[in-house]
Amino acid sequence: MIEIATEVDLFHPPARIWRALTERALLAKWFVESTPQADRWVLATAALPGYDADTEVEVVELRTPERLVVRCREADRATRLACDLTATAHGTRLSVREVLEEGDWDADARAEQHEQALTGRLPAILDWLAFQEVDLRRAEGGLTAELPVVRLLGEASGRSRRRRTLVAAGVVTVLAGAAGAVLWAVWPTPPAPAAPAVSAPPLVMPSPTAASARPTSARPTPSASRRSPSPSPSASRSPSRTTSPTPPAVIPLTATYETVNDRVFGYRGEVVLANPGPTSRPEWTVTVTLGDGATVGSVSGAEAAQDGAVVTFTGDALPAGGSTTIRFDVRDPDPLHDGPESCAVDTTPCATS
Repeated sequence: MIEIATEVDLFHPPARIWRALTERALLAKWFVESTPQADRWVLATAALPGYDADTEVEVVELRTPERLVVRCREADRATRLACDLTATAHGTRLSVREVLEEGDWDADARAEQHEQALTGRLPAILDWLAFQEVDLRRAEGGLTAELPVVRLLGEASGRSRRRRTLVAAGVVTVLAGAAGAVLWAVWPTPPAPAAPAVSAPPLVMPSPTAASARPTSARPTPSASRRSPSPSPSASRSPSRTTSPTPPAVIPLTATYETVNDRVFGYRGEVVLANPGPTSRPEWTVTVTLGDGATVGSVSGAEAAQDGAVVTFTGDALPAGGSTTIRFDVRDPDPLHDGPESCAVDTTPCATS
């Protein structure tokens, strides 16, 4: 039986750590995304070191906010993971123990990934949660409390540092009941305005002109019988009106937004811009509204200018039927933000993928 164990002292209360382990939005920031599926949850661990596929998680034992035990299945591998939270004089001791029950694994790679999450990304989320509860007012004349600092248990004691493993983050997801909220509503692209119908000119009926006739003698003369009848003058038509061709309607550009990389304090966004019309579009503008305090970093595929929370992207002409991709990095002080508040191309809202 192979076992990976982790024990970390955190200067945070158990309730705060429990939130980071069990709320989907927080879990995704320091570990992975999770999706409910029937009576279990699926963690997107396939791309993480130490994992070969996504992990299905089933809760075995749950005592809030003290103990969480789950059974995890990843391809042909099955493990049992237990998380215990014990209050201490200065915070909480988090103990994580994962036991291999079926199959095989690269224990070193898996322990390395768990250690990075528990000693790096998890403390960042906990510090951010703690900051939300700090009262910066100094009505009592006291100094503002400093944010807690996370240290490893192994650093406090002289014992050799044990391999640490991350809680089967799957557990965390189980307790989250609601899915993450969409940052902005997805509006369908309005249909292109139809070209105005061209009315046909009215048909002008010919106005016949009566042929003048001379009175003839009642008694026909011999020569009269040999005369050919005089032809009636042909009726004239009024000239028909000509209409100038109506210019083709302008078909609006379309855009789709996607967050391609989500980090603790920021994300990478991607906008795919398309021109479905029959003519080239020499000018276009994509505007993105960020959260409070967020700033845009590196940008590819367009020129960017930020004014407050609004970032404006412009670029080269877009040919008929063509498309282009804009990628940009955002630094956001709120770790729960994983995308902008809104996105639009010209006046058309972006769709989301």
